[in-house]
Amino acid sequence: MGAEFVQLSLTPILIGTLASIACAIPGNYLILRRQALIGDAISHVVLPGIVVAFLVTGSVQSIPMMLGACVAASIAVVLIEAIKRLGRVEPGAAMGVVFTSLFAAGVLILEQSDTSSVHLDVQHALMGNLESLIWFSADGWASLLDPVALADLPVELPRMAVVCAIVVALAVLFWRPLAITTFDEGFARTLGLPVNLVGFGLVVVAAVAAVAAFDAVGSIIVIAMFICPPATARLMTNRLLHQVLLSAAFAALASVLGYVAAGYGPIWLGGTDAVSAAGMIAVVSGLLLGLACLFGPHRHRVGASAGVGAV
Repeated sequence: MGAEFVQLSLTPILIGTLASIACAIPGNYLILRRQALIGDAISHVVLPGIVVAFLVTGSVQSIPMMLGACVAASIAVVLIEAIKRLGRVEPGAAMGVVFTSLFAAGVLILEQSDTSSVHLDVQHALMGNLESLIWFSADGWASLLDPVALADLPVELPRMAVVCAIVVALAVLFWRPLAITTFDEGFARTLGLPVNLVGFGLVVVAAVAAVAAFDAVGSIIVIAMFICPPATARLMTNRLLHQVLLSAAFAALASVLGYVAAGYGPIWLGGTDAVSAAGMIAVVSGLLLGLACLFGPHRHRVGASAGVGAV
């Protein structure tokens, strides 16, 4: 049983958890800035960036994919601002127009391109391939100390570990400017902080997290984790540090419970086939948010314009 778990389930759970945490941390600031839809937009606009990067380079390596996604995310931010200012429309409408248009363009390009040699299609873009990230060389827990077996780990695991570590490090390093510009832009400007640059950097970090997670877990988890764990944590505390830590904990919990429920839930209920791990992880994250809405100590924030709590 132990050997089977390590080979079949350990790496997908770890990859899903790292991807969820990497998306949840910047998601906190997007929600506090009332820009939660930007996370949704990023998860959509990375698709055309990834497809164009593949068509230009002919490679699905991490660096070209991340560069393509970051360029697409940057273009999306510029378009949103342009539509918002020139068209004098509300931010939500501008985001909706941009991310649906770019996502549709990505789907059209993908459908018309020859991607038969790589695992890149619409289904993959939406659901990822978490279940297939198996550690074939593993032979029980002892493989964690075996250099030969470790060399055969799915490449998505070290990639997500590095990206997650970078996101955490940047959140710690820029904690003060992020907090101040999030809570009070006017005060931040009086301190000489580059408010617009901090905001743009946040979007870029979110884009990097999204594209790193995109290949393994698909856009469904990316969308869910940008919003659900931070929103759940927001209903549990009024302190920023506690919120960020809780959001990471809720993201990890949803990933583990969702993966287990996807694989074993149908069997426990008498079924014969597993369901999508990405879809179930998103469902569990939504259920956690629902429970927080019902029982969270700060559930009065739902539907209200409550003030921001203490840092």
